[in-house]
Amino acid sequence: MSGQTAGGLAFGDGVLFFPVTPFDRSDRIDHALLAEHVASGVEAGAAGVFAACGTGEYHALSATEAEAAVGTAVTATAGRVPVLAGVGGPLAHARDVARAAAARGAQGLLVMPPYLVQAPQEGLIRYVQALADETELPLIVYHRGNAALTEATVERLLDLPLVAGIKDGVGDIALAQRFVLAAERSGRELLFFNGLLTAELSQAAYRSIGVPLYSSAVFAMAPDIATAWFDAYRGGDDERQRHLLEHFFVPLVRLRDETPGFAVSLIKAGLRLAGLPVGPVRAPLVDPNAEHTERLRAILASGRDAL
Repeated sequence: MSGQTAGGLAFGDGVLFFPVTPFDRSDRIDHALLAEHVASGVEAGAAGVFAACGTGEYHALSATEAEAAVGTAVTATAGRVPVLAGVGGPLAHARDVARAAAARGAQGLLVMPPYLVQAPQEGLIRYVQALADETELPLIVYHRGNAALTEATVERLLDLPLVAGIKDGVGDIALAQRFVLAAERSGRELLFFNGLLTAELSQAAYRSIGVPLYSSAVFAMAPDIATAWFDAYRGGDDERQRHLLEHFFVPLVRLRDETPGFAVSLIKAGLRLAGLPVGPVRAPLVDPNAEHTERLRAILASGRDAL
């Protein structure tokens, strides 16, 4: 659930929106289409926009492209909701994106992993500190992959004033509970997010440990279904949540899990099915084939029938 505030970030009551990054036939960002995509998501009730993040293929964008995508998202939201920008990967690249995002009007940063290299916990702390030294924007630190954090590391990150939240992409509920308790012991207000893929499927567990916020990639391609689930979640309608999980989210996850990277590729395919020509994903991701796409079409139809 949204309506959460910490570290200068304030999200309204709605779904958190992670837009895709559309590419044209020349493999350039289609900024007009991106603006349309972001504006329509805000109009559909998004509480915040996370631009050029995981669903937006941050891993495949140059620093210049990421900056431009964030600028387009900021303009398209027109101040109606906060815009956060993805940063991560090589430190120099992340620093460039952090500075540029601030200049373009982003209100916060999602700190994603330093891809490829394996680092000790001290190195991860230094990575976050280095980004904090480059910006005055609040930071959401993504606990995921080769940036998996320990409880002791989270306790030290709480000493950094700009750290405003932790996004959990690991899925260890017991460890996430310890993170929440560590923040409570510190007296710091911190935003905690469920950042697992298709987070609706695990959000009941996260809410039970004090993590009410979650990422919704589904909102990018099917805001009606994502919002219906959110409304049931917010209103405590367990039966409606289970109905949508059974008829839409679980089948989607089964399809998603067949191919690495489909967490992003299927969202773009769903937008293309809806008539928005967002283009393909960039390598190393791959687009779904015709059979996958037809199955996705059927899953979306089933989800809308379930509404």
